[in-house]
Amino acid sequence: MTYDRLVCANCASPVSEGRCPVCRANRERLQQQEGFFAGLNPMALIALLAVLIAAVALLAHQTA
Repeated sequence: MTYDRLVCANCASPVSEGRCPVCRANRERLQQQEGFFAGLNPMALIALLAVLIAAVALLAHQTA
């Protein structure tokens, strides 16, 4: 989940704006949790998975 859609319960503003200390702390925490695949949309992940499956199938076909 991205923090740009989250609303702070403390100040009722978007967390991405960081208006209060609670927003800023949660924004920093969420930014630290983002990994390599966090920035990819679901369609990109599906495409990456399809390419990986095709590569494994091609490799299995060549060795058989």
